[in-house]
Formats: sequence, C-alpha cells, structure tokens
Amino acid sequence: MSEYQYYEFLAVDRPLSKSEIAQVRALSTRATITATSFVNEYHFGDFHGDTTKLVERFYDAHLHYANWGSRRLVLRLPAATLPTRVAQRYALEETLSVWTRGGHTLLDFSLDGEDGAEWDFGTSFELASFAGLRAELAAGDMRPLYLAWLAAVAVWELADDDEEEYRREMEPPVPDGLSELTGPQRALADFLRVPPDLLAAAASGSAAATAPETDPDRLAAFIAGLPAREKNALLLQAALGRSPGPGLLARFRQSLHTTREDAVRTRRNAAELLDAAHQHRTERTARERAARRAEEQARAQAVAEARNERLDRLALDQPAAWRRVDAFIDQRKPAAYDQAAALLDDLRALHARQGSTADFEHRAAELRAAHRGKPALIRRFDELGVPQS
Repeated sequence: MSEYQYYEFLAVDRPLSKSEIAQVRALSTRATITATSFVNEYHFGDFHGDTTKLVERFYDAHLHYANWGSRRLVLRLPAATLPTRVAQRYALEETLSVWTRGGHTLLDFSLDGEDGAEWDFGTSFELASFAGLRAELAAGDMRPLYLAWLAAVAVWELADDDEEEYRREMEPPVPDGLSELTGPQRALADFLRVPPDLLAAAASGSAAATAPETDPDRLAAFIAGLPAREKNALLLQAALGRSPGPGLLARFRQSLHTTREDAVRTRRNAAELLDAAHQHRTERTARERAARRAEEQARAQAVAEARNERLDRLALDQPAAWRRVDAFIDQRKPAAYDQAAALLDDLRALHARQGSTADFEHRAAELRAAHRGKPALIRRFDELGVPQS
C-alpha cells in the first residue's frame, strides 16, 4: 500500500506577506498556497519544511495526518487569551504539548501511528472542521484541552500501563458542557479517537454549558464588578463599534468555573474514569443487546401477523390457492417456481392450523409426482420437504 499524507496550514489573524509566501513556496513547488492557506497531499515523498517553525512564525493552525495512523493538529493563540500555565494543566505527552513562542501559546494535539489502529480509507480531515477551536479556547472554553487529556488516558489504557500510574494521575479542571460538545469539539474528539464511553464517563462530572449570552444577568454582574478604568475602556470600545474580544468572556467563564470549584466538586483520577467508562460500556452494550432483541421480536411478530393475515385470506378460497400454484408452475420460470413454493408453504401452514396436514401432504405429493420431470421445481419441493407419493 502506498503512503498518503495530508498537510494544511491556515493563517487566521493576519495574512502572509509576499515575502513570507515566497519563503513557504520555496519549501514546496506543488502545494496550493495563498496568503492565508497552504494545502498539499503526498502519495510518495514528504514535506521537507519544519511544520512547527511554520506555525510559530506564520500560521495559526496546522493539520497533518497520514495513512499509517499519525495525526497532528497545532493551534496558535495569543498568549494573552490563553496563558500557557492554563493550558499546561491539560497536557500529557501522549496527546498534547504546550509551549510559548513570540507572544503566542501553541497547542500541539497529536496521536502517533503506533496504536495499531487500521487506516480507514474514508478518513478525511480539513482544518475548516477545527478552526473554530481557536475562538472557543480564546473565549475560555477548555473542553478541547480536556478532550486531549482524555485521549491520553485512552492511550494509556491501550498500552495497559501500570494501574498505580492511573491512580496517581488526577484529572485537570473539568470544563462545563462535556455532554454537549460543539461541532469543532466533536471533530477533535474523533480526530484524537476519544472513546465515547470514556467521554460519557467524564461528562458525568461536568455541569451543563451556559453561554454568556444566555445568562446576561450574571455577565452584567461580572462586568459591574470590574475596575472603573476597565469598564470605561469597554464603553469606549463599544462606542467605537469594536468588540471587547474573547478575553472578557474567557475571564467571565473562569469566574463561573472558579465559583463552582469552590463548591464541592470531587476530582477523579484516571483509574476511576477508566472504571466508569468500562461500566458505561457494559451498560450501553446491555441496552443495545436488549434493544436488538426487542427489534428482532417485533420483526418476528410482524412477520407472524402478516402470515396469519395471508392464511386467513387463503382460507376463504383454498381451491383458488391451489389453482394459483398450478398457474405458477405452468409458467416454467424460476421466479414463478419460487412463488409456487412460497404459496405451498402457506398452504401447508393453513392445513396445519386447520388440523388437515395429511390432506396437504397427499395433494402436495400428487403435485410433485405430476411434475417430476422439472428438476428446478423438484429442488424447491425438496427444500420445502414436500413428500414423495
């Protein structure tokens, strides 16, 4: 199987200059490059540039995946909107690295190709699916980072690491809304292969998400508590038609989260989460098995009821039904033979219901003898168990 790799870069906060585009172009003659994007696919060979340095210098997002299983998503945000110390709480080397460069916080979400997962040829990712994560993180939504931490726990489970290590690893602050991920967050969970049962177990300790715009009273109270100089700056921005930026919402969300953390919220360790995920998987599997049984029973009942209705109709004029069998056989076509056999099967069931099975077997045996020169029909009679005369 030939190799396949996909590379994409995206500039969000500012476009590249002509000089910067020329520098990137020097790294690839085949890539599609604009002032805001870089896209290339490799079926043979590889990209020779340093992807990390490109994000540090030029781009705000980078995506790479390969058909041997490696996956990487790098996001760059202004450090003022997401301090490294905040993101670092969610970092585990298996899935998330965090560092600062040039006034930016960089987040490296990744999975290597050594987990044994088979390549899905339908797999396809584009940065557009993940670009919204930057705005969410800048606004204080830590769900993307928590998903990366969960993905690392899942990697540990696959590696069958030491149970004691699981118990030492405590979960980072649990963000609200884990049971109701946004579209970009669902894409990230899929990208990092977060097991649904592990996510469900984690979500049991997460409060419902509340968007600031849906809780204006609490947001108003938060703004009222800001220093006068900061409130005046906000008023000036509003008068000039400028947005206050995501930093204000990030601080508001953090204030809500801190308030809830001050209340009683038990932090779980990785072992407890994995145990809860196992329990959730067991219960889900049992529910699905019960649902399948119920569906099978419902289908079987529907089939039985439909057959009883057919038998009721046949009982109204059995001689006509036998004539239809003869008419099907006279067509000498495979499909007609199938129809004859199906009708005979219904007639046998009807005779059994009426207590006249012997009459059916006698007439069916006569029918078999009359058409013994038709091998295709006789084969169908054998499958039905039609007796010989």
